[in-house]
Amino acid sequence: MNIFEQGKTLYTQNEFNQALTEAKAEIIAVAIQTTRQAMFLERRACAQMLLDMADEEDEGAVCTALRNAAEYMANRLPVQNQ
Repeated sequence: MNIFEQGKTLYTQNEFNQALTEAKAEIIAVAIQTTRQAMFLERRACAQMLLDMADEEDEGAVCTALRNAAEYMANRLPVQNQ
């Protein structure tokens, strides 16, 4: 028995290439979104770490600088904070 006669759907090379192109595009889109989310989470964690360091400092220039750096880092790309 021929394996091609078992009710399998055959696709042309162009159909296969189109499906492969779409799959690659979807994989790349997911990878980009995942990377953006990971960078956002890392930036937020770094900002929190700066705030924690500021809390350990006495009020003054170092404390203010740490808080300013944390705020800048957290608000660097505000569109991702929504």
